[in-house]
Amino acid sequence: MFYVRHWVCLRLHSRESNGGLASKDAMLELMFKPYKLAQYTLSRFLTTPFAWRTFGKKRVERLQQDANTALQEGDVINLDDTHSAHPYAKKLPFLCWLKDSSTKTYSWCMNLVVLQAVLKNGLAYPLFYSVWHKPADAETRLTKFDLARQMLLMLRESVNCRLWVAMDRWYLCKDFFVFLETHAFDWVTQAKRNTALYRRVIEQGRERFVPVSPRQLIQEAYKRLLVGNGLSAVALSDIYMKMPYETLGRKGQTVTKHRYVPIAAVAAIRLKEDEEAVSEMDKDDDPAIYKGAYLIISNRHDAPKEALAVYGKRWRIEVFFRTAKQELGFEKCHSTSEAHQHAHMELLFATETLLSYALWQVNKEKTSDESFTHGEMVQGLFHTRCQVRSRNHKGIERIYIDCDTEVRRFASLISLY
Repeated sequence: MFYVRHWVCLRLHSRESNGGLASKDAMLELMFKPYKLAQYTLSRFLTTPFAWRTFGKKRVERLQQDANTALQEGDVINLDDTHSAHPYAKKLPFLCWLKDSSTKTYSWCMNLVVLQAVLKNGLAYPLFYSVWHKPADAETRLTKFDLARQMLLMLRESVNCRLWVAMDRWYLCKDFFVFLETHAFDWVTQAKRNTALYRRVIEQGRERFVPVSPRQLIQEAYKRLLVGNGLSAVALSDIYMKMPYETLGRKGQTVTKHRYVPIAAVAAIRLKEDEEAVSEMDKDDDPAIYKGAYLIISNRHDAPKEALAVYGKRWRIEVFFRTAKQELGFEKCHSTSEAHQHAHMELLFATETLLSYALWQVNKEKTSDESFTHGEMVQGLFHTRCQVRSRNHKGIERIYIDCDTEVRRFASLISLY
């Protein structure tokens, strides 16, 4: 963690020469012992095209080796994308004009597809990111679904257990659902207004599948939703969805057919998403909504309550986006170098991983009044004056860390490491 902290400190303390800071710090001296450190050293490090994707994969692999951070069966992978405004360059290949759904305005930015892990013990940390490129040719483009598939397959290189994937309604795609189930992922999302659903009925001994809209299902359950206080939900039975599958035709060719598959359908009210304004949303992306109630769907028809609880954890990735932009400089990299952008994002993900773990470690035994916020952790660990010096004690070289008095609040965390 101190390696990441020192790199952050080098970037924050812009008034003093980077070379001067490094010469006063024993740890940085050890890190750059073979090199002559100057003001441009950090810039060259960040603009050199290293294998940052491999760095991210190694980080995730290392997290799976510790019991507290390893993903286990039933944990949640949040999938979402966010914009990073970058009005300082025109020729970077991944920059384009995109509409911000919150401000309803267009901005010159890059679009990142992100995976985040949420564990049962309450710990949440970022996994991977991919930058979406606006396609010049529709036939050769990589969609956000393609990027999500690539990252989930990367995760499968170090994690084998069955996991949940929680996503918003934009990622409602049947082909993507088939991919998830094929690779041992369970999925949960929110139904759109035009999502095609069917109810299984038995008439005169014959099975029929009657089309039903998500809005109709919500209206049926609405009176029961008003009975409870706070978050209220009603699971609806015998709801199906047509899912594609491939088979061989008469002439041996591969053909795609569809079959009815049971799904979990849960009408819920007073979710986090209820706070979002939906009146100005695009028509094609309008959710299935009735008087503030929504419909959550999942492939786990046998566990509708668990599916709803998993979808509630999707909000953690929105919190990550907000804290990364407000407290970690998510949008503060103004460089026109593509390599620098990837270095900035991977180091930010590593920093957030260490911060999330430290925050979880400090708060897990504290009450809500005693716990620390994410901003306090950033202020206390990264904005605190810290100097590292080496000293020989009885023939053994030791490293001493001198911290500001602010760090006394995190004494238990520092003693732990």
